[in-house]
Amino acid sequence: MTTWVQPDLADIARYAIEIACAGQLDRIPDFYDEQFVDHVNGMIFRGHAGARESVSFYRSLFPDLRFDIDDQVTEGDRVATRWTLHGTYRRRPVTLHGIVISHFRQGKIIEDHGITDSLALPRALGPLRTVLLLADIVRRRIRLPRGALGTRD
Repeated sequence: MTTWVQPDLADIARYAIEIACAGQLDRIPDFYDEQFVDHVNGMIFRGHAGARESVSFYRSLFPDLRFDIDDQVTEGDRVATRWTLHGTYRRRPVTLHGIVISHFRQGKIIEDHGITDSLALPRALGPLRTVLLLADIVRRRIRLPRGALGTRD
């Protein structure tokens, strides 16, 4: 008889952010359930494809994207993780802070609820680079995820 052993959920949440969310998209199935739903800053992403879309957007902004895990709390099948994102956009270092609450099923993340300060990016970039970011979006050098402008799926 095979028994299922509960893995350390905080470690899985940490590795999901440090590895998959930092750009190793091929590792998404290692951490996220096929039925994964990601609620982040008013947008919703579904499945492994949705996770790839979300991460790809941040990687397009910050090719050197990296995360630090600042704090974690586990209760039952949920892990709350406070994180710091580090990246560079047009030679300007950017640091953003956020929190994600991950819900697990059989050792994989089935649902995330994440939030960041939506004004932190323009504050970090300054006025000129914020205008350049908008120009990059208009020119499609940076592709916004579905729902980024307020529409929901």
